[in-house]
Amino acid sequence: MENLLHALRAAGEDTRLRILALCGEGELTVSELTHILGQSQPRVSHHLKRLVEAGLLGRSREGQHAYYGIAANGGAAVLAATLLPLIPSDDPIATLDRSRRESVRAARATRAAAFFRDNAADWDQIRRLHVNDAEVEDALLTLLPTTDGWDHLDIGTGTGRILEVVGPRAGRAVGVDFSREMLAVARANLDGAELPNCQLRQADMRQLPLPAEDIDVATFHLVLHYAEDPAEAITEATRVLRPGGRLIIVDFAPHKEEHLVSDHAHRWMGFNDNEIKHWCRAAELRTEETIRLPGDPLTVCLWSAKRRDETATKEESR
Repeated sequence: MENLLHALRAAGEDTRLRILALCGEGELTVSELTHILGQSQPRVSHHLKRLVEAGLLGRSREGQHAYYGIAANGGAAVLAATLLPLIPSDDPIATLDRSRRESVRAARATRAAAFFRDNAADWDQIRRLHVNDAEVEDALLTLLPTTDGWDHLDIGTGTGRILEVVGPRAGRAVGVDFSREMLAVARANLDGAELPNCQLRQADMRQLPLPAEDIDVATFHLVLHYAEDPAEAITEATRVLRPGGRLIIVDFAPHKEEHLVSDHAHRWMGFNDNEIKHWCRAAELRTEETIRLPGDPLTVCLWSAKRRDETATKEESR
């Protein structure tokens, strides 16, 4: 009861309710909220502190910035999700806040476009070596849960494309990437896609910022070939999977394109089935049939593996 009252008191103030409404549409920094609300940074920081302490907002560090979004778990998170639809869409203050938020989105998009423009040539060169991205995404969709509302983790999210693909169906989708520049691109893309259930975190694939057994599906989309130790990355991804959860690895079959190592920092020239199956078995994952999408010269493979569900295993043995 006291926790609920604490959350209600935190939400029951006009600026804090405005902040909840804004963060309900996507994560924002203190400086971005200061611009939108037209209030001083110390005042906004104070309100954010109250909302985080009450469990209504979550906070994640990304370089020198902290991003605030609606909390994903806990009773206060349920309260926040209940309050947001009750805020009148035609309220003049809320309308002005949304208008100013659009200027924040535009600024993000400008920064992201500059980074993308500087690196697009490299990405286009690699794309020309394998099958169309849409074909890969269609194959990925066949491996996702048939019922909407699962919790998804995209490891090495890059431009956030996989979040855009799964976001409309997932209940919660989290993308992690070590590069702040790539996260800026992903954040701008997600703003345009209007997917407030998607969150971004700066993190290394070897140390994911999530508790154990928190996710239903985890994906490595054309990123495992950058890992110094793929087995370690797979084991860490398995840690955050719930029993019965699924890991999906999208990457290249073995190839001879040495320039990807010398020019694009790939550490692995593709993977074969035996390597992936060995690493998955070591992480106590049960592998499934591989999907192959032949390209010229690169073949894209989708490896799927499920975490053992001890309850189901015991029932089967009975």
